[in-house]
Amino acid sequence: MDVQLDCKHLKCPMPIVEMAKAVKGMKGGEMLRVESTDPAFEMDVKAWAEMTGHELVSFEPGEVKVARIRVA
Repeated sequence: MDVQLDCKHLKCPMPIVEMAKAVKGMKGGEMLRVESTDPAFEMDVKAWAEMTGHELVSFEPGEVKVARIRVA
């Protein structure tokens, strides 16, 4: 099951904290879609994916940034 997470208006490190909580209930191969307005989100989500082994499939910059992550 794919999961969508609304982290708009949450400041660092809360989007990453919420993502970590979400993936605990997910299975390998499932997709997590996260929306965030935090200016540091792009850098944070890339580092988090690398450290945890999850795959950052895509990232859309903008006022509302969107990351798609495949759970390991």
